Amino acid sequence: MLQAIEAARSPFTVEELLEALPHVGRATVFRTVKLLHELDLLCRVPLEDGSVRYQLSEGGHHHHLVCRSCGQFTEFSDLELDARIQEQARAHGFALEGHAVELYGVCRRCAAAAT
Repeated sequence: MLQAIEAARSPFTVEELLEALPHVGRATVFRTVKLLHELDLLCRVPLEDGSVRYQLSEGGHHHHLVCRSCGQFTEFSDLELDARIQEQARAHGFALEGHAVELYGVCRRCAAAAT
């Protein structure tokens, strides 16, 4: 499974991973993807259309820039943004246990191709 994940040239769905691994059971693929995500080895990014894609994680807490055109996503960290999120949670008496931020737009490569 790890070889198939590493070989993925772009963010992938679990269904695409299943197609690449016909000899591996469906439940095993789903459990392994879930475990790799929990271990912060895979990023799980929900897209605007409700689908979810995965890619190898660069590690640590981060957020994503998601290209609406090609579907690629880039990880970024921002301590100020995280502090503001914590601040807002505290101001509303909310016990924050985690958060995810996805920013949707067009990547540099797709923007250049469109001009």
